[in-house]
Amino acid sequence: MNTVVLEVRSLAQTLADAAHAMRTGRGEREARIAFATPELLWQVLTAKRWELLKVMCRAGPMSIREAARKAGRDVKAVHSDITALLDAGVLSRTPEGKVEFPFDAVRVEFLLQAA
Repeated sequence: MNTVVLEVRSLAQTLADAAHAMRTGRGEREARIAFATPELLWQVLTAKRWELLKVMCRAGPMSIREAARKAGRDVKAVHSDITALLDAGVLSRTPEGKVEFPFDAVRVEFLLQAA
């Protein structure tokens, strides 16, 4: 399964994992997108964007207009959401200019600890 993990991690943790992968020659089997704080993660992954990802999951490349139609939403609002998800690396653009969710699944990880 091709999974993307959206996680809250410090830059130091992310760099340490990259260094470990370079030393051992073994990287993660999953794509990882890190956010510095839970607030940043939720700023990118809003409820409407989560619904949009569900519509796009395994649907293949599509135009923004098609994504809006499938989601039952306004094209302008979906365009804004797709732009944010593209900027975060959750969606990608095909050579033909369509957008796609290139993963089979999303896993969101963060840890809430007492101070």
